[in-house]
Amino acid sequence: MSSVELPLFVHWEKTLRDILCRSEKFPKRVRFTFSSRVDNLALDVLELIVEARYMKDKSAVLAKANLQLEKLRVLLRICHEERHLDHKGFEHAARNIDEAGRMIGGWLRSRSAP
Repeated sequence: MSSVELPLFVHWEKTLRDILCRSEKFPKRVRFTFSSRVDNLALDVLELIVEARYMKDKSAVLAKANLQLEKLRVLLRICHEERHLDHKGFEHAARNIDEAGRMIGGWLRSRSAP
């Protein structure tokens, strides 16, 4: 099975594109702080998903991906509160991040099942 067929990878790839489009529209004054950090965290999650796909012990990599999702969630909430991200965009991103977290959690549980 290739990475493209992995549901988490497909979901996060779409989410990443959405986040990148939204962060691109942040005001210029925060483009090199919030925007670049949000983009980098979202890209880190994608890299960790790819790594997990090929690692024998996936638990540590998936736990790190979960941590990156939490960091991203916090930064997007701050961006929303500071009005750099509109309400609709924030809700959409938050739902997608939550879904990715559930998918990662399910992957972790399936790894520990007997």
